[in-house]
Amino acid sequence: MRYSKVFIESFGYELAPNVVTSDDLEKKLAPFFKEMGFEQGQLVALTGIKERRYWDKDHTLAEHAAVAGQRALDEADISPDQIGALVYCGVGQDGFEPATSCSVAHRLHLGKDAHIYDVKSACLGMITGIVTVANEIELGNINAGLVVSCETARQIVDSTIDEIIAHSSLEFYKDAIATMTGGSGAAAVLLTNGTIGNPDNRKHALKGGVVKNAIEHHGLCHWGFEQKGMPTDSKVIMRTQAQGVLEHGLDLARKTFNAFKKEFNLPQGKPDKFIGHQVGALHHQKFYRALNEDIKKDFCTFPFLGNIGTVSLPISAAIADERGFLNPGDFVAFIGVGSGLNCYILGVEW
Repeated sequence: MRYSKVFIESFGYELAPNVVTSDDLEKKLAPFFKEMGFEQGQLVALTGIKERRYWDKDHTLAEHAAVAGQRALDEADISPDQIGALVYCGVGQDGFEPATSCSVAHRLHLGKDAHIYDVKSACLGMITGIVTVANEIELGNINAGLVVSCETARQIVDSTIDEIIAHSSLEFYKDAIATMTGGSGAAAVLLTNGTIGNPDNRKHALKGGVVKNAIEHHGLCHWGFEQKGMPTDSKVIMRTQAQGVLEHGLDLARKTFNAFKKEFNLPQGKPDKFIGHQVGALHHQKFYRALNEDIKKDFCTFPFLGNIGTVSLPISAAIADERGFLNPGDFVAFIGVGSGLNCYILGVEW
């Protein structure tokens, strides 16, 4: 895919207010750790995640997504009636119906002609949303679109801890440990055709990207009902075959990156920087080793934010920009692998 008139105008994000350390989680896991003979500090050693954040117990995903969206609008000096589409992209939603995007759009006072809808693609939801809005802008259907999401981890982490203690099984722990990386946050990405918004803002040109899938591995990660389908008496669980996801995800990322370099005819040394979906330390190290790229080109946030699903990548991009990691003229690769398995890589000229 290629774009000639699509720009990232601004980012907006909100960090959840409650900091939860890995030590806090290990205190809850103490009965299991004691039975297994585990030393304290194992979660940090396994994941590299020192802390993550949780929302307050009484909240909705739409309210935080709207906060992030408003911040992106304010940064760009764009009014709600200029937004032609709003896409909500979270793994989590406020319900099966209506689309969570409707509540977000209502909170932001978007116009009556805007396209309002949800998309889902596991942890690649926001990248998928960026692509759908970019397509609309490139076609000339809209001048601007807002991609938003919010993720929460408190419920699934707490319930998984209860399951780990109840099962008291090392094998079960292996399939559940990835859940302990989860964090919470909200993000927004505002895309335009470059003709509107604050003229003093530095616009980042979205040049295009590539996508590949390995859907034969869709069963490696599951977050949903314990029983198949949508039973009325089943609890919600999360199970991840972490080693399988890592191995097949790295293979898929390598193939996608080779296609990306060919698509954009990238010379040696490019991309200049990487912003990747955040998972954990082992994944981080092996990911760039598989791509044969310098890990120092990447800006990571997982040690203090954990894996925030769909919002990990855009929050990382926003913070990287704030801290001067991304420089004008950098060719930046937005890269992520999500359950399914799918891989997107987008090229952004900063």
